[in-house]
Amino acid sequence: MPFLAQSLDRVKPSPTIAVTTKAAELKAAGRDVIGLGAGEPDFDTPDNIKAAAIAAIQAGQTKYTAVDGTPALKDAIVAKFKRENGLDYTRDQITVGTGGKQVIYNAMVATLDPGDEVIIPAPYWVSYPDMVLLAGGEPVIVDCPSQAGFKLQPEELEKAITPKTKWIILNSPSNPTGAAYNREDMKAVTDVLMRHPQVHVLTDDMYEHLVYDGFEFVTPAQVEPGLYERTLTMNGVSKAYAMTGWRIGYAGGPKPLIKAIAKVQSQSTSNPCSISQAAAVEALNGTQDFIPERAAIFQQRRDMVVEMLNAADGITCAVPEGAFYVYPSCAGAMGKTTPDGKLLATDEDFVTYLLESEGVAVVQGAAFGLSPFFRISYATSTEALTEACTRIQRACAALK
Repeated sequence: MPFLAQSLDRVKPSPTIAVTTKAAELKAAGRDVIGLGAGEPDFDTPDNIKAAAIAAIQAGQTKYTAVDGTPALKDAIVAKFKRENGLDYTRDQITVGTGGKQVIYNAMVATLDPGDEVIIPAPYWVSYPDMVLLAGGEPVIVDCPSQAGFKLQPEELEKAITPKTKWIILNSPSNPTGAAYNREDMKAVTDVLMRHPQVHVLTDDMYEHLVYDGFEFVTPAQVEPGLYERTLTMNGVSKAYAMTGWRIGYAGGPKPLIKAIAKVQSQSTSNPCSISQAAAVEALNGTQDFIPERAAIFQQRRDMVVEMLNAADGITCAVPEGAFYVYPSCAGAMGKTTPDGKLLATDEDFVTYLLESEGVAVVQGAAFGLSPFFRISYATSTEALTEACTRIQRACAALK
């Protein structure tokens, strides 16, 4: 009798974490490796946020809190949704988890029965399908090709909806492509959803503040108030506030769902870290001046990376609207041979070649559900990015 649960056979470990681990191992062994796999800002957490955490420790705020967030943090989240998204929530419509990942996982566990379907546009963040599988649901992947700007088209969404569809997961700006839905794009999607009252929307807005060229961010319930009662609007402090390790994600949604999520969390992790919650209050209520300053630096890096990748043989790279990723096509390298005689047949072959030949760690497109592409995170220093892109150009030029 096997000891491990059969449900684990349905899921795989996170490929992005695997790439970061491999890069770290090679570095430890003395290799010169530039890791472009992690979706983590290279900026530090702002000082005012750190100070709030230290003050919380000194004030003895080191005890259990309410399972799904302190009243102070929930109030800060309510104010944020009103101020930035025009969404009205009350405290009992807010949940706080240990990162956005836990919020999504809790929502799936709280709502999915065997056979329930969840529509996931591809390319997708690597964890969405596996969280659905772990919760007993069935991911329904809808391809969003580069010709469509990597965005879900209304007619494709309409085709994917069945009587078993319970959720759609939307992520704008997107990990891995950086594609973002403007108001018109979003309205086209929400118009379809208004015709299907059984479908709920989980929107992952984690990269909300990382948008470029004057792009205006919108979230589904803001564009279509008719979806308010069936939308879970998820966000967090990880990316905009450079607080990945603090592990705070949150969401606003209908009361019965928020209550169900709290029930799941009460029997798994219980409350998120009390100190991190105090820091997140300051993040949301304190100065926001650094956000546009950092976004401007990310935009400069994006422009440089896109230009250098498009100068590489066999690579084409679109200009993303947001986040800190590019998702270039390596179709032009497929079928070519490396200097040591290996045929490149897949994007996984290509990223292995980049790592082994030039010490550049990126993630293959297959991990995100659309090939032949690869993902680069430009959330690292301009110097490292310039060197990495130079190495990629050199690797591509060496192919036969």
